Amino acid sequence: MLEASLKAQLKGYLENIRHPIELVASLGEGEKSTELLGLLQDIVAQSDKISLSTDGQDARKPSFAINRTGADIGVRFAGLPMGHEFTSLVLALIQVGGHPPRLDQEVIDQIAALDGDYQFETYFSLSCQNCPDVVQALNVMSVINPRIRHVAIDGALFQDEVSARKIMAVPTIMLNGEVFGQGRMNVEQILARLDTGAVSRAADRIRDKDPFDVLIVGGGPAGAAAAIYAARKGIRTGLATERFGGQVLDTMGIENFISVSHTEGPKLVTALEAHVKDYEVDVMNLQRAVRLTPAQTPGGLIRVDLENGASLSSRSVILATGARWRQMNVPGEDAYRNRGVAYCPHCDGPLYKGKRVAVIGGGNSGVEAAIDLAGVVKHVTLIEFDSQLRADAVLQRKLTSLPNVTVLTSTLSTEVLGDGEKVTALAYQDRTTNMPHQLDLDGIFVQIGLVPNTEWLKGAIELSPRGEIIVDARGETSVPGVFAAGDATTTPFKQIIIATGEGAKSALSAFDYLIRLAPVDAAAA
Repeated sequence: MLEASLKAQLKGYLENIRHPIELVASLGEGEKSTELLGLLQDIVAQSDKISLSTDGQDARKPSFAINRTGADIGVRFAGLPMGHEFTSLVLALIQVGGHPPRLDQEVIDQIAALDGDYQFETYFSLSCQNCPDVVQALNVMSVINPRIRHVAIDGALFQDEVSARKIMAVPTIMLNGEVFGQGRMNVEQILARLDTGAVSRAADRIRDKDPFDVLIVGGGPAGAAAAIYAARKGIRTGLATERFGGQVLDTMGIENFISVSHTEGPKLVTALEAHVKDYEVDVMNLQRAVRLTPAQTPGGLIRVDLENGASLSSRSVILATGARWRQMNVPGEDAYRNRGVAYCPHCDGPLYKGKRVAVIGGGNSGVEAAIDLAGVVKHVTLIEFDSQLRADAVLQRKLTSLPNVTVLTSTLSTEVLGDGEKVTALAYQDRTTNMPHQLDLDGIFVQIGLVPNTEWLKGAIELSPRGEIIVDARGETSVPGVFAAGDATTTPFKQIIIATGEGAKSALSAFDYLIRLAPVDAAAA
């Protein structure tokens, strides 16, 4: 099942197991059960602390449990956790085996103190780059607190179950039989949902913080670079972000980050976060900014209010709030989000195997999505508002070579239609004839660009007609002491490498701003 090189790597990881563990497999007669048995046998062969039983009686076949021998600690996978989930499997093996998780002690204590019985189920797909965060978070929580149970389920393998539970997006998390959440979530985010006092405690900790020299709002590539460059100057640096990594977490393949031939969004974010933690940066995750108040006097403190009611103050601020996927903004889109309307073809595509879908958008993202989906679904209709596609010529050539793809240009999407539970059709208008049409389908993948996360800044700072933060060559905004970088700004070309460079530049500009304030500060003292 596993190649020799992968076995060698696995053997090294499994040396971290401290307590014996048992793999308990529930197998059927099919090919996937045979593959799973081969995988488990390969794992057992790499460590004398792992044993295998094929006497499992779980209703989901193939599936297997990882149990610590002599203890009520374990996790379960339904399906073969390969692809993006192989790392989840390795971590589950060593964590059930007693290897300590990489979590702050405060988070570990918070998990252990949860009072209640939690039965979690996570539906994932092997091509989903968002799913491993959820699977790994719930697995480690179940290892720390035995009252938490978790099974990770390959939705593509258990299609009947997915259809019965009306699951149309991954990751989908079920708690005690009810939908708990959808989309990427980490340990802290899940804890915030379970521990109702977590938000207020975080707000109290933030209120006690002294003013920063530079406060970065946003934790994507621009924010991470700004934090590193600011901290290297030896000034007090804080970083508040709703989700560290931002949109990069949802990016599949990255092949244009200079010096790195290929990586994936989550992997790059892990490296960014580790680099930030090399320095004295006060990272405040899961914090949504809602208001910016400029300094009342030249060189005074700038205030950033947070959604939890707390406020942060700083002598300078760098805004790196990034952007998000643009919506169609048509009737039915919100009602059927994650019920047929999706934004990540890599994540949710496998759930539409053998079905008919549409992709909205004829740029590179839209055409790439259509090409990927064509290999999974029955038929793809690509819909573009303009009279021609805007994607690179090489992508267009590949698209037109596919037999199960239809391209509609000069087409305006007007409404998402459904039966109350899921998408059934898309209404659209032919812009050349103004004639209305209806396309019967099962899913709609929206790929029409980005919108900056700047609504909270309206009235406080100068924005462009597109909502972007207007910056000059130094990253300065219309407010003294406030700088900005990345996809939320008017800087052209929204690329990861450009965002990191702009983040570094904004930190240097902020430091220069603070230096020039020093004589004023001294005189005031």
